[in-house]
Amino acid sequence: MTEKMRCAVLTSTRFHMFDLARQLKAQGHEVRLLTGYPRWRLDPDLRDIARTNSLLILPLVGLPHLGLPWPRPLKWSLEHLARRHLSSWARRHLEGVQVLEALSGWGLEAGPYVQQQGGVHLCNRGSAHILFQKEILAEEFARWGAPAPDGFPEWVLARETGEYQAADAVVVPSQFARRTFVDRGVSEEKVFVCPYGVELSLFRPFPKADRTFRVLFVGAFSIRKGIGYLFEAVRPLVPQGRVEVWLIGGPSPEAGEILARHQELFINKGFHPRKDLAPLYSQGSVLVLPSVEEGFGLVQAQALACGVPVIATHNTGAEDLFTDGVEGFIVPPRDPLAIREKLEWLLDHPLEHEKMRAAALQRVRELGGWEQYGKICESTYWKVLRKAQKND
Repeated sequence: MTEKMRCAVLTSTRFHMFDLARQLKAQGHEVRLLTGYPRWRLDPDLRDIARTNSLLILPLVGLPHLGLPWPRPLKWSLEHLARRHLSSWARRHLEGVQVLEALSGWGLEAGPYVQQQGGVHLCNRGSAHILFQKEILAEEFARWGAPAPDGFPEWVLARETGEYQAADAVVVPSQFARRTFVDRGVSEEKVFVCPYGVELSLFRPFPKADRTFRVLFVGAFSIRKGIGYLFEAVRPLVPQGRVEVWLIGGPSPEAGEILARHQELFINKGFHPRKDLAPLYSQGSVLVLPSVEEGFGLVQAQALACGVPVIATHNTGAEDLFTDGVEGFIVPPRDPLAIREKLEWLLDHPLEHEKMRAAALQRVRELGGWEQYGKICESTYWKVLRKAQKND
């Protein structure tokens, strides 16, 4: 029988952390889910392990959805307070915990408390190192003539980098993200890669309704996700009638001008909940994800599970999902010509395209779903725990 551990998952809202808590529970570990997510909205299967404190989280996530005015200084002041409040509150529920995995930016107060009890603190970062992220996004926004991104106040940078240093380990979803930490001086031994799973019960192939070669883009229509490079890549192909482009998701404010300038190139299919995405994916011929920075683009795994090959940049976690030239193509970021070249190759090689579709389905079966993610995280916990015990 596998040895059980006492662990806690600390997160402001859902993200991938609810899936992590669910898998740890399924593996038989004693799990506490500590979250700012409202209890009445929790998944029923998580309520018995959850402790919630949504006092300051609800205004942060609720007011924007209501379309109410939200001055940036007020928003950042409230978020600063919310992060300290939730992390400090979590300490009351960490007695006897051996492993705390906290979403980055939310564990600075809770982590040391677990360490003082002889446990370990893992900082879960879903993106690249925050300093890499800040620099590349500032460059990218300037390149497209947009105001600098405002998501990096000094207190956020200090809090994130402080957690990277104080934690026993940093968990990231891709080799790309890991490299950004190592390049910033974080020890290789401290950074662990745990790729996310895909909900195979939701994502599967549906019949394609036509023979149109359709390029899909799924997610926020944003500068970060490289929406402008997609338009540059398909600019000659759409007017020629060779491809059709579907955008599935919603626009980010900073990309409004880019979208308006290229509106004749795409069909906006709007936002759809995850449970309704598989039939849409299945109408695609290829998914393109031209992001300049993304820890792990889950839409890639979702597309593969629907039998849709992927063209993605090196900065999306693609190398952790599929093999270049087998289930899709991995291209450099900021290179629309490379994307166009791969699209034209797929157009000109229909038999090879069909082989890629079959390879995509096979690859996802090998990757597994969230259960595999839970197993990788569990293995990581034991490694970090044993190392900490050895050093005591």
